[in-house]
Amino acid sequence: MFNTEDILVDKYQLKQRLGHTATGHQTWLGIDTLTQEKVTLKLLAFSPQMQWEELKLFEREAQVLQSLEHQRIPKYRDYFDLDKDLGGGIAWFGLVQDYIPGASLQELVDNGKIFTEEETYRIAVEILEILIYLHQLNPVVIHRDIKPSNLILGEDNHIYLIDFGAVQAQGAVTGVTFTIVGSSGYAPLEQFWGRAVPASDIYALGATLIHLLTGICPIDLPHKDSQIQFSDKVNLADYFVYWLEKATNISLEKRFLTAQEALNNLQLKALMTTSNNYKNKLFQPHYSRFLVTKTDDKLSLYLPPKMTYKIGKSVLFMIIFMVVVITLGFFPFSLLFFLFAYQYFKDMRLVFSEQSFKIQRTIFGLTYQSINRSNDEILGIFLYGSSKNHQVKIRTKKRSYVIGENLKEEECAWLAKEIQDWLYYHGN
Repeated sequence: MFNTEDILVDKYQLKQRLGHTATGHQTWLGIDTLTQEKVTLKLLAFSPQMQWEELKLFEREAQVLQSLEHQRIPKYRDYFDLDKDLGGGIAWFGLVQDYIPGASLQELVDNGKIFTEEETYRIAVEILEILIYLHQLNPVVIHRDIKPSNLILGEDNHIYLIDFGAVQAQGAVTGVTFTIVGSSGYAPLEQFWGRAVPASDIYALGATLIHLLTGICPIDLPHKDSQIQFSDKVNLADYFVYWLEKATNISLEKRFLTAQEALNNLQLKALMTTSNNYKNKLFQPHYSRFLVTKTDDKLSLYLPPKMTYKIGKSVLFMIIFMVVVITLGFFPFSLLFFLFAYQYFKDMRLVFSEQSFKIQRTIFGLTYQSINRSNDEILGIFLYGSSKNHQVKIRTKKRSYVIGENLKEEECAWLAKEIQDWLYYHGN
């Protein structure tokens, strides 16, 4: 076995055993005796008990690292093997990288540190920038093992991504690989099926950030519908909670699919949240007839008929009279009745989901307008008005849809803000 001050391949002097490693794996802090620079050495024992897949992963790590060039990824230096005589009767393989002075985020959490929203946001941005680089390579490089112990907070106060032992270069993989890699609690479901994609790293990042914010490993947090439940244990801006929930959605289709998309979304919503437009909360006026229902994935706005609010004997008499004259076939009165019904008995329901919105208008329960559009078509929620008539419109790429008319200015502002906020937090 190896000891402090041993010199490997006439070049690397071992100085200190680092961390806790698995059987047959060792990690050392060493010195490059030619340059006197500190290095990290990862050593793998090729023993009869070792599976060939371990050696393949080790060799793949060396090959991938050799092709990487990013300031937040420790630079590859060397790859070597030792014969049995030098390795205590066992053949060893070695991988050498630049040494990054600092502490892993896992060490900091183990020492009781709970990261603030500001600290976690900065970590998220720096890791996403690394992932953008990795995922845009050809072939795409997927880390597959992002977790606190593989993230170093350097002495320069920047985050470094280490340990590419589970890395996958997609161009080198044909079909589906069933090598199960990654760490429980951080790896998404598709990764355990051997189908890791760039969004798999996004999930691991989200789970890591939740760990930093709560001090609890994600696997030890409650899960509902395979979704990590953490919001009751943190005090975060709403946008950050929603971002973390989307990043760690068990459904691949509902997750951020690329690191660039995740970064753009995070930075944009952080910027909008800090602006004055998103600091002031508007409340629904007491006279407003809109009925609002919110769930995790839907916003429903229902505007009931006016007659459900104002109906009396005189109105009932007028309705009966109109029905009678229609029955008798008096056209002018029929037209008058329909105008009256349109004004007082129509209702409107607007439902937003994460992907689309639907508008439905009815009279006496009969639908006379039904619109279903993608949220991607929305250009904005706009207010129009004069001194007596204010409206809210959804403007899309093709046309605009009025969803509130003859409103007071206060109600109009509240309605537009309610929709804007929901789309901001839940829309794509």
